[in-house]
Amino acid sequence: MLHQRSRIPLEGQIGDVRVVMRPVEWEPNRTAIIICDMWDRHWCAGATRRVAELAPAMNEVVKAARDRGVFIIHAPSGTVGFYEDHPARRRAKEVAKTENLPRDIAQWCRWISDEEEQTGYPIDHSDGGCDCEPTCKQGSPWRRQIETIEIAETDAVSDSGPEVWSLLEARGIENVILMGVHTNMCVLGRPFGLRNMARYGRNVVLMRDMTDTMYNSRAKPFVSHFTGTDLVVEHVERYVCPTITSTVFTGKPAFVFKDDKRPHMVILSAESEYKAVETMPILARRLQTECGFSCEVLQGSTGEDDGDLNYISGMEALARADVVIVFARRRAFAADQMTHLRQFLERGGGLVGLRTASHAFDTRGKVPQGHADWLKFDPEVLGGNYHGHYGAGPATTAMCEEGAAGHPILEGVELPFESVASLYRTGPLEHSAQALLSGKIDGQDPEPLAWTHMYGDSRIFYTSLGHVEDFRNPAFRRMLVNAVYWVMAREPARTP
Repeated sequence: MLHQRSRIPLEGQIGDVRVVMRPVEWEPNRTAIIICDMWDRHWCAGATRRVAELAPAMNEVVKAARDRGVFIIHAPSGTVGFYEDHPARRRAKEVAKTENLPRDIAQWCRWISDEEEQTGYPIDHSDGGCDCEPTCKQGSPWRRQIETIEIAETDAVSDSGPEVWSLLEARGIENVILMGVHTNMCVLGRPFGLRNMARYGRNVVLMRDMTDTMYNSRAKPFVSHFTGTDLVVEHVERYVCPTITSTVFTGKPAFVFKDDKRPHMVILSAESEYKAVETMPILARRLQTECGFSCEVLQGSTGEDDGDLNYISGMEALARADVVIVFARRRAFAADQMTHLRQFLERGGGLVGLRTASHAFDTRGKVPQGHADWLKFDPEVLGGNYHGHYGAGPATTAMCEEGAAGHPILEGVELPFESVASLYRTGPLEHSAQALLSGKIDGQDPEPLAWTHMYGDSRIFYTSLGHVEDFRNPAFRRMLVNAVYWVMAREPARTP
């Protein structure tokens, strides 16, 4: 089972994309992995180091895939002559040329559509993308594929678009996984790259943790090298093809470079009332580009596509998460996925709950076999007491609770402010919770609106705000980012 992630463009909405997660079944014997340009040496010393670090993990993936019957194609461009007498090279040279070679399959593909070309890349790599200081001298020092990645006699070696296409046709291969370097250059553009595979009809995905970019963090948009890679991956997901992670073959969390020290956030988004599917990617992008986070949005079905409302994948990412945001409503995810959330909290990870998180895992008894709810998540973890809400219509005024004015989560938050969200009935809170904001509507007593709590060693923040309009409010956004830092017990950086 592959868990594909895509980004679907939106028009006239608060966000420009929504993240879509979709499970697909691929037959191993109709699937190929293409390893792009994992050379022994690169002109950029930093790129050479990262390839060397990535290669052992990639070899583990390749071995597992090969054992399952996946066909492996090694494509170290410009160096295939090194393998002239290798059985894997002979296999590619001797394949019969297919009669239905696509036009231009022998050429680079610069853009897959006018829309992609007009948008351009999210990073500036016009200087070559070397992140070293001083900048390395450009050249072509590569001589072969890095030795760490084993080439079996049953594999193929080719950097030719027609050869690769003919190999796929000869074996009836419909599905292609691309991995290697560099995503914003060769992985996308080579004759055997993502764009050509996508535009000529293969089911193609990028393995997003088995890749790297050429990006100089001193160039626009002035983010870390690893955030630059994330932005390019998001570009691929929007304009070219879906992505997956190596977990599908290894069962382990996705690979992370050792120098990637960014705080890691995982967002569990699975509700259909308040457009979290649009607001969460916006929040993730802001935290990536303005605060230096690594952000992963795990999007459950919203029910609009007849998908399984209790489906979500990728929660193994919580194993390395510093903070988790929960914006879900009445879901019972697979038991193994829910185990990752419990383990995250048991080790003291920080959690932020938004609006429907108070009943995130309460399906009112509708728990599919093999899935798990968490009926007491609200009182136990969040420290709350959700029992319905007032009707829509009257605006909620958010006010500071007595004694909470100096709390770090409220620093720089202009109060009072208003929300169009219906006011949740949340009081009284657990005695261990500390109220920060209360919400008031005309004719009713105030209700707790935002508070902190401790669950074991985990710092918890919850607010019943989270309506799509709340995300347009700078005061709400400031409070939310402050809360993210507070649950991690870190000082805030710049806030978006």
